Amino acid sequence: MLLAIIFVVVGLVLLIWSADRFVFGASSIARTAGISPMIIGLTIVAMGSSAPEMLVSASAAWQGRLDTSVGNALGSNITNILLVIGAAALLKPIAVSSLTLKREYPLLLLCTLLGYYFISDNMLTRFEGILLLCAFVAFLALLVYWGKHATADDPLIAEINAEMPVQISALRAIVWLGIGLLLLLASSQLLIHGAVTIATYAGLSDLVIGLTIIAIGTSLPELAASIIGILKGEDDLALGNIIGSNIFNILAVLGLGAVIGPAGLDPMAGSRDSYVMIAATLAMLLMSLRLGKIRRINRAEGIVLLAGFIGYQYLLFNALTPA
Repeated sequence: MLLAIIFVVVGLVLLIWSADRFVFGASSIARTAGISPMIIGLTIVAMGSSAPEMLVSASAAWQGRLDTSVGNALGSNITNILLVIGAAALLKPIAVSSLTLKREYPLLLLCTLLGYYFISDNMLTRFEGILLLCAFVAFLALLVYWGKHATADDPLIAEINAEMPVQISALRAIVWLGIGLLLLLASSQLLIHGAVTIATYAGLSDLVIGLTIIAIGTSLPELAASIIGILKGEDDLALGNIIGSNIFNILAVLGLGAVIGPAGLDPMAGSRDSYVMIAATLAMLLMSLRLGKIRRINRAEGIVLLAGFIGYQYLLFNALTPA
């Protein structure tokens, strides 16, 4: 059991570090190729924050544990909104001003409902996974289009430019890209192995282990990035990371898992956990896009979100069933 806990901790640390190195290398290569920082920020950097979820999902599905993969996707979205946005708003109210983010809100809601529709029958098929991955590619294309046509006064542009990594040589960028990718693969295997061992020992289902230990662990980069961004006044960038990550989790993480290992699902994923994800998404939308008022998520709303996260964790562990 102790060894399994060490595997989980080491796996998470390596996963987060390797995702950062992967993004660093990919962003540097993109800048060398002349791609604008706005497009890099909206695509490569956003994908990098979801790289841990994607690699863990693929690894779990490959091992025949699709419930863990699905739990990771749903749990990460719930954690991103209730814990990450809640904690960030508690420190400082989050203003919403970027046109790009307002365009992404309806897409987030649409993707959330699409994910619910696909898992509501307690099954994820390979065809559904292919559809989700096709939607993911289309979303990336849309982000590129928005990046090319963003207005000069969009505050997200300045925030992304400020966060772009220092330019390095193409060779160093390729080396970091390779190291990041290899360690992402290795650390995801380590994390899954440790998490499965803990789940078996503690009597946790595959779904619950994905919703809790793995989802919270893989959301740590978003938590750190969002809090740092909020404190630096980069509200749009911090919120954009969460919105983009949640869309990626539905389209890429669920899609990847379904393509690799289609299977039946724990019924609670299509009922309890999907409903919580939808409710959290709607709460964030209502808090952010209120009409006739200043568009921001304030401290009181941050407390509400955090209370929702604590209540959800209590619900999960209060209804544990043996694996």
